[in-house]
Amino acid sequence: MTDTVDAIFAKTKKGRLLFQDRNALSTEFVPDNLPFREAQTENVAEVLAPALLGSKPSNLLLYGKTGTGKTAVATLVIRKLLSQDDTRQILTAYVNCRLAGTEYLTLARISEALPMDKDKRIPLTGLSLSEVANRIFKTISKEKIHLILILDEIDYLVNTNDDTLYKFTRSGEDTAPGFLTIVGISNDLRFKERLNARVLSSLGEEEIVFPPYTTAELRSILTARAKIAFRLGVVPESTINLCAALAASEHGDARRAIDMLRVAGEVAEREGRQSVDEESIRKASDKIERDVVEKALPSLPLQAKIIIIATSKFLSGTNTGELYLAYTNLAKKSGVEVLTQRRVSGIIAELDVLGLIEAAVVSKGRKGRTKHIKLLVDNDTLGRVIGEDARLLDLI
Repeated sequence: MTDTVDAIFAKTKKGRLLFQDRNALSTEFVPDNLPFREAQTENVAEVLAPALLGSKPSNLLLYGKTGTGKTAVATLVIRKLLSQDDTRQILTAYVNCRLAGTEYLTLARISEALPMDKDKRIPLTGLSLSEVANRIFKTISKEKIHLILILDEIDYLVNTNDDTLYKFTRSGEDTAPGFLTIVGISNDLRFKERLNARVLSSLGEEEIVFPPYTTAELRSILTARAKIAFRLGVVPESTINLCAALAASEHGDARRAIDMLRVAGEVAEREGRQSVDEESIRKASDKIERDVVEKALPSLPLQAKIIIIATSKFLSGTNTGELYLAYTNLAKKSGVEVLTQRRVSGIIAELDVLGLIEAAVVSKGRKGRTKHIKLLVDNDTLGRVIGEDARLLDLI
């Protein structure tokens, strides 16, 4: 084993160092200028600008497919807003609702951005949602805080219940003389369809849609990032073109394109190549695709796994009604609670966003429209990854 490790290090030392700033290709890196998102950046800035005068900005929803620049634009505008804040009353909190996992943990993450009294801090468990929200509101009011709350993947927050979100959109009296403004970010263009009308009317005060990047735009973005991340001359134009074309075929996902370029650089360095060539890009694309599926599946909630197994029963795809019947049978067989069709539709939308299933609306002519749902994970991978969950062995 030691000899093998020594050989790996020796090979690396002989190879050429390709990166000069690897961080420029990380998901956390946000440049001072976001090409092809100038209009969206200006729109977000115009909506949030009243905070500089002590006025509450409108709530804002940012829509678009994964990797279209929503989070980057919000992050950039907030960064510039804080640099212009002379009052020092503006605070921001960023929470990815999917990563937080539950409403309670989402609220706990929000509270971490606030200067709460020691006896009012939120424990990781033990309080009601109403009590947690009230503590947040009282802190905003007491400290006269102007809180701009960024809820990334906000659709996960309302998957089962939108009462908490409604309370936040109606928090004006509870937070005065401070205020709370929500910037919701969603990859699901159908997110609003799952919102209660009372929430929709108060949350969606302003909306901005982010279109997918074109191949030419991705090429320009990758070229700019490559100049920062890599040493001069190690990324040929043909590599950039291939990376952009592959990412454009996946709905214009800039995040995927940048990630693919980073992984390709790591592959090329590891193999001792003199440049990041097209072969490195193809290997990176395969690796990312495999990693996404094999990391996403095991981390899914039990109900989502059952829905995926139900979808796998229909090789050519199915519709919402048939899938719900199949899900119901499997849920009863496994002894778990059977969710309502509305909640199942919400989980299907999330799995569609993750790229694990395809849920496309198709026209049936005079009979209207229906949703065609198909699993995008091969059965071998599904059996290997989900089969590790003992609760589901009898369902596969």
